[in-house]
Amino acid sequence: MVKLNKLGIILTSSALTVGLFSTTASAATTGLGQPDKPLVQVASSEVVYTKEDLIKKFRSYFPKQFDSLKSSDFQMSSGSYYFPEDETTRYNLSFTQTVEGKRVYGNVGFVGENLDIEHYSYSPPIGSDALFPAKVSKDEARKLAEDFVKSLLKEDSYKLESDNNYYYPTRILTEPINYSFSFSKTKNDISISDNRVEVTILGNGQITNFYKYPSKQEKNTFDEVKNIKSEKDILSKLKENVKVELQYQVNVDYQSGERTVKLIYQPTGNFIGVHASTGKWLTANGLTDKFPSKTKVTKIVEKPLPAKQKGITVEEAKKVAEKLLQNKSDKLKLSIQSIDEIENYNGQTVYSIQYMYNHKNGGSGASIEINKATGEIVQYHNMMGYLLQELGEKQAVAKPISQKEALAKATAFIKEWIPSSLHNFSMPVDEPYYDEGMGTYNFSFPRVVNGILVNGDMINVGVSADGSLSSLYVNEQKIDEWPSVKDVLPEKEAMAILSSSLKVKLNYTKQMQKKDNKHYDLLYVPVYNDSLYSTLDAKTGKWSSLYGEQSSVVVSHPTAEEELNYLISTKILDVKDAKTFNGDAAISKGDALKILMNSLTYFYEGRYYYENEAMEQTFDNIDPKHPLYQVIERAVGSEILNVEGKKFDVDSPVTREELSTWYIRVLGLEHAAKHYDIYKVDFADTKNINPDYIGYVALANKYGLFETSKNQFNPKQEVTYAEMSVSTIRLAHEIAKKGRYINY
Repeated sequence: MVKLNKLGIILTSSALTVGLFSTTASAATTGLGQPDKPLVQVASSEVVYTKEDLIKKFRSYFPKQFDSLKSSDFQMSSGSYYFPEDETTRYNLSFTQTVEGKRVYGNVGFVGENLDIEHYSYSPPIGSDALFPAKVSKDEARKLAEDFVKSLLKEDSYKLESDNNYYYPTRILTEPINYSFSFSKTKNDISISDNRVEVTILGNGQITNFYKYPSKQEKNTFDEVKNIKSEKDILSKLKENVKVELQYQVNVDYQSGERTVKLIYQPTGNFIGVHASTGKWLTANGLTDKFPSKTKVTKIVEKPLPAKQKGITVEEAKKVAEKLLQNKSDKLKLSIQSIDEIENYNGQTVYSIQYMYNHKNGGSGASIEINKATGEIVQYHNMMGYLLQELGEKQAVAKPISQKEALAKATAFIKEWIPSSLHNFSMPVDEPYYDEGMGTYNFSFPRVVNGILVNGDMINVGVSADGSLSSLYVNEQKIDEWPSVKDVLPEKEAMAILSSSLKVKLNYTKQMQKKDNKHYDLLYVPVYNDSLYSTLDAKTGKWSSLYGEQSSVVVSHPTAEEELNYLISTKILDVKDAKTFNGDAAISKGDALKILMNSLTYFYEGRYYYENEAMEQTFDNIDPKHPLYQVIERAVGSEILNVEGKKFDVDSPVTREELSTWYIRVLGLEHAAKHYDIYKVDFADTKNINPDYIGYVALANKYGLFETSKNQFNPKQEVTYAEMSVSTIRLAHEIAKKGRYINY
């Protein structure tokens, strides 16, 4: 989310991307606007497919599942290409239908003359059987995914590679359970690194996503699995050459916006793997005998340079953009779409300039960010090279620039366009990536703090074959305090941990820097801590995932253990210490509201939220600095919490009758609950219910949100953490049934 201030110079309302290189099969339309038997002819043969052919093929892939769909529920399109050099004909079939008042829609892509399925997505109505606790377990979902891949691809050469259940900061209870699985195609029973299939299974067992790539269908060659070096030899080679390097790692809590920094040890060496038969190192630029160690950290400039400008106006920013994007083809017409003043992710005030290149088939564009205070580029990418290639007008450069010349150009460009930042960055320590297809060198200038590289912060520069600037991006996150290196593990100890966790894995990898390369090399790829995405904490010596960690806290409870632990794992319930947590303790109103709001909606508590939304303070004792301010204001704004008085006692326990009112408001039944006189409430303790709450209690009981015992509702009883976890999950199921969600 960004802080946006329109400057009133919107130059055109055109969309940034219109009709980019896509065509649709021509078809006569009837008076109802429906295509009349759309046809498409495969370029390489005389085969002609109709929409009915695609529907028939689709039903063969998903027998009986979509029998209720009629021909008129489908729409067909064709002729889109993923790559300029890929002329494989593709077809797209989309469908939509209303089922029991709920809209369902899907999309399936076919490729080639045999109409092989390439991708599929389906968004069914979400029922309670897809929510926690899901109808289908993870193991059952894995079996469904394996069976689907085998039946769909008619091959045994795909094997399950991993469960892609990456960490996310939180998960709301009304969001369905999804299980994602990744399969790799194999050759000689060895995985092919870039030939994969992704499958997603919904919690109720439905297949909702499928994607197969690469999309290009071509014949490839593979290294033979003979005379290859042993794992033992390769491990020895790696341990002799790979060292450890101390780095800073910036972690961002995307819910609060808070940044934290820790010190990590990373293995050195700029390589992808070791060739299985030759023992050579494979880098981004090919095979080499010499170990591709990183170069010495050398500052670009030792002392800070003055900013490019002392402030820049809107008109000046527009002129800068026009200079960077100057047209080189009469087939393209540059159009500056709009200029907005925004506060970007790093808290800088920038001009965001939206631009487009228009051509006869439509147009495509992107944006440029220029720092308002300095006139320096923050983000720039010129799409002209890609567009000219798509239009068949790419000009060959008589003498393409060399890597050494490209680095000199890249350094000159950053000194020209971002001088005031350069003292915080080093010259490249890794080899550049060379895109042979575009003829572009891509350099990375890493950030350096206290002589230590900052993992992820860098200046990226793209230099074209003719020496022009093709892209520039500065990522320099604002950090107030950097951890001291005093307490880190010695390098020798870190190296021992790294070596003990080092394994190798065989796979087939294609050297992507070679244009039209159709050969796969057999590599040994290093794996640390049984993961491709782990980092070693330099102070604790423990491994952690690049994607973050799920909570390791697990609590026990006689009746609500599963529910409590699910809420903890999804960050809805915050428990620091399982030993001191008591599930039968009374929960305060503040904590109950936090659990409820975290269960129902995603929202950000950091500065991007409260600086961009002008929210008024509702209660005198809950100001913007209060830790529950966002939760309470959201609850008020969504009419879950009524304003009664000038103060809200966040610390007092919430009772069953009070929580009932919140739940019924979430379900949108506030009006019905107020007519308490129409409800027959015959609990043995009905007289103990506050008359204002009778309708809410009656409805809460009707929907089974609370357990009752011996016909007692116990309205004044304080709600426990265990009871809250069970009842909130039941509430989420009722929301799914009604299709009523809180959208923020």
